[in-house]
Amino acid sequence: MRYGVLGPLAVWDAEGRPVRVPEVKVRALLANLLVHGGGPVPADRLIEDLWPSCPPGGSANTLQTKISQLRRVLGRERVVREPAGYRLLLTDGARDARDANAVAGPVDALEFQELAERARAHREPAVQADLFAEALALWRGPAYADVAECLFAHGEITRLEELRLAVVEDHAEARLARGEHTALAAELGALVGRHPLRERLRMTHMRALYRAGRQGDALRSFQDLRRQLAEELGASPGPEASALHEAILRQETRLATPAVGSLSSRTNLPAPLTPLIGRQKAADQVLARLDPAADTRLVTLTGLGGVGKTRLAVAAARDASGRFADGVWLVELAGLGATSAPDDIAERVITTLGLCDTAATEPDLDDLVGWLCRAVADRRLLILLDNCEHLVEPVAVLAGAVLSAVPSAHLLLTSQEPLDIPGEVVHPVPPLTLPEHTDPPTIARSGAVELFVRRAAAAAPGFVLDADNAEAVATICRRLDGIPLALELVAARLRTLSPHELAARLDDRFARPDVRVRGLPDRQRTLRGMLDWSWQLLTEEERTVLRRLVVHADGCVMASAQAVCADARLGAGRVPDLLSRLVDRSLVVREGDRFRLLESVAAYCAERLTEAGEETAVRARFVRHCAELAERESEGLRGPDQRRCLERLDAETVNLRRALELAVAQDAAGHAVRLVNAQAWYWFLRGRLTEARRSLRTALAAGGHAAPAARVAARVWLAGMELRSSEGGTAAAPAGEDPTSGVEDPVLRARLQWFVGTGLTGGGPHREGRRLVEAGLAGARAARDLWGEAAALVELASHAPGREASAELGAALFVEAGDRWGRLRAARSLALAAERGGDGVRAERLHREGLLMAEELGLWTEVVEALTSLGRAALAGGSAERATELYGRARSVSAERAYRAGEIRAEIGLGHAARLRGDLDAARHHLNRARAKSHASGHADRAGAAPAEPRSLPPA
Repeated sequence: MRYGVLGPLAVWDAEGRPVRVPEVKVRALLANLLVHGGGPVPADRLIEDLWPSCPPGGSANTLQTKISQLRRVLGRERVVREPAGYRLLLTDGARDARDANAVAGPVDALEFQELAERARAHREPAVQADLFAEALALWRGPAYADVAECLFAHGEITRLEELRLAVVEDHAEARLARGEHTALAAELGALVGRHPLRERLRMTHMRALYRAGRQGDALRSFQDLRRQLAEELGASPGPEASALHEAILRQETRLATPAVGSLSSRTNLPAPLTPLIGRQKAADQVLARLDPAADTRLVTLTGLGGVGKTRLAVAAARDASGRFADGVWLVELAGLGATSAPDDIAERVITTLGLCDTAATEPDLDDLVGWLCRAVADRRLLILLDNCEHLVEPVAVLAGAVLSAVPSAHLLLTSQEPLDIPGEVVHPVPPLTLPEHTDPPTIARSGAVELFVRRAAAAAPGFVLDADNAEAVATICRRLDGIPLALELVAARLRTLSPHELAARLDDRFARPDVRVRGLPDRQRTLRGMLDWSWQLLTEEERTVLRRLVVHADGCVMASAQAVCADARLGAGRVPDLLSRLVDRSLVVREGDRFRLLESVAAYCAERLTEAGEETAVRARFVRHCAELAERESEGLRGPDQRRCLERLDAETVNLRRALELAVAQDAAGHAVRLVNAQAWYWFLRGRLTEARRSLRTALAAGGHAAPAARVAARVWLAGMELRSSEGGTAAAPAGEDPTSGVEDPVLRARLQWFVGTGLTGGGPHREGRRLVEAGLAGARAARDLWGEAAALVELASHAPGREASAELGAALFVEAGDRWGRLRAARSLALAAERGGDGVRAERLHREGLLMAEELGLWTEVVEALTSLGRAALAGGSAERATELYGRARSVSAERAYRAGEIRAEIGLGHAARLRGDLDAARHHLNRARAKSHASGHADRAGAAPAEPRSLPPA
């Protein structure tokens, strides 16, 4: 049973059919039990609530009569009597398996709150807006409408109404972030009139009015708020509303309309931890070169390590974000090996843009550079490629391809040397400006001095630039050539030295001949000397930790630092304290829970690691730790910890790639195979099939010993990935043979049989694939593996009409396992079964549930499939307006995610909807667009087909 209280009281059975509750007092009794949320209510309290002024004679018997009437409607087992009173059982232990993956709760008010919480937890405005809209759609009128006069309901009605208004405000803010200011400016006026003192609602309306070009109305709205607060409460608007009013008066740029049209947050640029110092003029110059109307589309910032190229590039890119409707994206290349190919860089860009899910639907995807160019061909975006100096040749190839194929794309690079390709504009990044005079006011205006003083004040609270220390500070900055990294390293020394002492130490230090490294430019010698000095001031244990950290290609968490840095002489318990000291000395940067080495520090530490003769041992520990980490997190990918494990593996992706490279270089095939086997399911969930195929092949070709069973497992994973990456697929083994023979773990063997079998049924030999899936089902049951049994049941039901019971059991098992990917897979299978059976109501409900799960997971191709299925149902029901809305959303998501097959299906659906409402010109327009897109993209034969399985889970 489901109960509705967001409007007149309603009850629905498990199939969604209304259940009539007769008689006013029986309905009031049910409402009372629902108000108490399934908790016990004493009989005396019920009597007083139902008959507040004149309880009937024999009131206990009368109440019992009403209880009996309610039990006849709901079922005797749902209204129980306990010592504390009567209570309504909202759930039961034998929940219908076919509803096991349902989003809906037993009471629409609980479902409303759950949807609102999920929306607030999401980061993307489009998903938030959809979830908030779904929540608000549950309201059929005022809460508890038919018992609104009863005193027992007043508190709950007030609570629910406040929750509704909060969600209305959340929904409006999410829509505003999507650029719907014009519609909101019109819609929110009446709501503000009904709730004139809600400042948050008023502020959203003011922003919408301002962005819609109605600045005067926005200012008048604030004056109305101020007047009503004064008259009714004797109060003034809060500081946030007042600040917004002032910002509107000043027409501040932060109020401008954001870039719209995307499901994403438009950028992945990190929030600045500290302000950009001494670089505003340079940032403005770079920003000027990033004008979409200018001819310049490739800008490379060059300069020595530690000079601040990345900070400047990120600042300029952030300032330019409003110019690029499809976003500004940072792609970090430092973790890629020097032997990387253009496709490796393209893969990193595809991952950053969130297109892995779409790429996984493409057959024979071997040219990633070409696919990337086609996917973003009509986008206006800025891509920032950071740390390109070790990848100049492949970056040049990628840049040339993107600039040629994507006319509205701009590239911003940081590198120690330019690409030297046509169209490149090189922007050298010099050190910070140095003080030219000795008077304190002039010295303070120097960029180098400003940075030094800021960092010094952070290291030694209370430090200020004054007449006594200004000259010494100027000497320090000149001695360090204004190099930001050198200034930050030395500023930490003010904890123990005065500026004069520090300046004297630097003069002595750099006057010695042993710091003059031959073959280096002067400024690079300065940075090297500063690193040498910082190194010599460390204890031996601090040096040990610092040089060993360099093996991490993309930083590490504390546990990884302990695992890699500790050995027989240095206990793991000492590492946290030593790492903290290195952070204090600015040699290690802490970002959240991760610790990183800056580029120049990492290069220096790599030399020190080699000098210490520890390179082989530390790399071996790093590889071993990464293999163990991947295996540990892989265990959680099929259960309730799925999201956390995905996020952890996302964060460690670059390190895991480096570990595989090192394992192969060391002929450690055992560790290489362990690494790829542990990551195979992760790669599948994230849609990184190209990386999976390449990594599995690399590991299998590695020298050294690996367990035969592990090699077999890797070959089977590779076969399954290849089946999903080729048109039609090829058999993983001769007919009748089992490719998993030799896999010793019965759970893994059953799962691999399912994995290869689903690859075959999805695009090739169905009979052979079904045989393997059935073998996987038998193996999973024998091994008591609930996940494996669920996966096989759902797969078999998807390809065999009449096996709906198998899908329902599989859905229940996925819920028990806690795997949300599996729940989505089961929901889709059940929805298709309901369609085949002619149960349109249930099919639509399951597609809606699948849509919510897919949006929450960020599984965009599945979002498109759910939307087009709902659109098809709307067409069948004769609702052209609803179908147009659903197909329009599907087209928007498909365009954002470069999902061409989805765009084609959406255009076809829009054409059918136009024809249904009698607009034949529009129908012809949409169908012609679908035909043109199918021929241009090569999807003419695939436009009508949906993928057989939810392929990937993008990063959260």
